[in-house]
Amino acid sequence: MKNYGHYCPVARASEILAERWTPIIINSLLHGATTFTQVADNAPGIPRSLLTSRLRALERAGVIETSPNPSGRGSLYRPTPAGRDLAEVMNAMGTWAERWVELRPDHVDGGMILDSWCRHSLARDRLPENRVVARFDFPDQPKKVNQFWFIFDGAKSEICRTHPGFEEDIVVTAESMALAEWHLGHIEWVDALRTEKITVSGPPRLSRALPGWNRRSLPAEVRSYAAS
Repeated sequence: MKNYGHYCPVARASEILAERWTPIIINSLLHGATTFTQVADNAPGIPRSLLTSRLRALERAGVIETSPNPSGRGSLYRPTPAGRDLAEVMNAMGTWAERWVELRPDHVDGGMILDSWCRHSLARDRLPENRVVARFDFPDQPKKVNQFWFIFDGAKSEICRTHPGFEEDIVVTAESMALAEWHLGHIEWVDALRTEKITVSGPPRLSRALPGWNRRSLPAEVRSYAAS
């Protein structure tokens, strides 16, 4: 970590927080990731060697602590009190970005949106008793990343990048930007359907229920910024 040689608190904080990938790693840990693989999944594209380096640096800085994984493989990573205190910082960064940083197509990845939905926003208590398999098609994405399967199945819900072997119950065709904007609370599902930026084929009962399976937890003040 670079030492700015400056007593200013912002400079001292920047020595820890202003490294590339570090805020993403911290945010992942604050949202419940505890293993190397889980953190890596929330930071797609980060080299494993760099993630190792960042985790070690955060441990030295007292932001996280490590312990042996009871499974016997690798370590568990958890925020210390100092790390947990960064939750407000992460929320403030997100609020600021929603107000001032434009969401661009190069920010959007359909698979990442679905992963976020499954990991952080899935309303498991609203899911049907029986498993539902939804195929998501993103025609605006490259062929290798334009199709995913979301298996809605309580605690066993997951995102598959290859056909899971189950019959598809519904098919969602979406513009990646539209799905991201809906997930972030910028637009409503009905408006995306009306403009055909998102279309759903399948039993009406499931098609109507689908958007309710996402707890869009964006803070109210961020919604107001996005709408202004």
